[in-house]
Amino acid sequence: MAAETGLASRLYRGEAGLNIVGRRKLWFSIAAVLVVIALGSVVFRGFSLGIEFEGGNSFQIPTSVGTMQDAEATANQSLTTAGGGAHVVTAQKVGGAGGEFYELRTTQLNSEQAEAVRVDVAQRFGIDPDQISANRVSEAWGSQVTNRALLGLVIFIALVTVYLILRFELNMAIAAIFSLVMNLALTSGIYSIVGFEVTPSTIVGFLTILGFALYDVVVVFDKVQENTRGITANNNQTYGEAANLAVNQSLMRSLNTSVVALLPVGGILFIGAGLLGAGTLKDLGLVLFVGMAMAFLTSILLATPLLVVLKNRDPRIAAHNKRVEARRAAVARGEVPAGKSTSRRTERVEEQVEPVAAEEAGAAALAGAAAPKVGARPAGKRSGGARGGRPGGNRPGAGKRR
Repeated sequence: MAAETGLASRLYRGEAGLNIVGRRKLWFSIAAVLVVIALGSVVFRGFSLGIEFEGGNSFQIPTSVGTMQDAEATANQSLTTAGGGAHVVTAQKVGGAGGEFYELRTTQLNSEQAEAVRVDVAQRFGIDPDQISANRVSEAWGSQVTNRALLGLVIFIALVTVYLILRFELNMAIAAIFSLVMNLALTSGIYSIVGFEVTPSTIVGFLTILGFALYDVVVVFDKVQENTRGITANNNQTYGEAANLAVNQSLMRSLNTSVVALLPVGGILFIGAGLLGAGTLKDLGLVLFVGMAMAFLTSILLATPLLVVLKNRDPRIAAHNKRVEARRAAVARGEVPAGKSTSRRTERVEEQVEPVAAEEAGAAALAGAAAPKVGARPAGKRSGGARGGRPGGNRPGAGKRR
């Protein structure tokens, strides 16, 4: 019995009664504060861009030289000596056909400096310089990736807007796009605050989480549409209450979907990149994990509450909400029975029937008052005639003398 009444069970049945839509001002306030912090970090702190965006050099050193910390420390010493003050930006362990390497990415070096650093690092480790490979990355490639990603983002949002308008309505499309933009803004802010490196894999991850965020919103809005279909024909619920019920009913489904999606992404991030050292998976895993978690929160706490705000501005929905509140006030005063049917059609029928019933009741009362009782004399007639004669005085021959 305790398991059936627990929070998890009530969430699964949609009976938890969490007032999510009713507390929309709280969610909007928290989101506004977080967005201000995120944008402030992006403006003043910026992003930790990878060498694909800023340009730089990369060196691949065999793992046989020792730990990655040893490789990074030695490379910094060589960069200080032969690289004109350059430094290592990132270090990660990668694998390839030729074995495993430590990939060290540095700030920009010219060709002479890069060759001098490669030779110096080899001498410090006591290996052949040919075992260390050096490459230069131009920032132009990163700019090209960024421009194409922005173009893809614009096309994606345009197509999503058209789909949501055709599938649902304009207000739902606006709320969904707002949720997607908030998801991107908050995820970007986390990247800027924490200092995660932004690489082309990060850009791909950003585009990926948009699809997941859209799925979350569509799941919730589909239930909202089901609960609010024909709502103005019944005065039992306001639009906000019906939408809040839909959020409660779809909350467990959204939570299960998010957890199931986060488990493999968490495996890529924490096991693949963390324990196994697969550094190439770190950038993609980070953005997917953060973005999917934010997508769940924005779809529940921001998308549906904003939809309710937009719908309440509709005159038809506003009038319906007022009717619901007026009926509840009448029930509280005892003017209307609490269990009485409240559909608009029933109210119109009752408005037509009540005057007819009142007229029939009045006619029946008049007829009852005019009907003589059994054995009673007719009203207005006197037994002795008009002048008080003897009984039977009106009979023929009663006035003749003998």
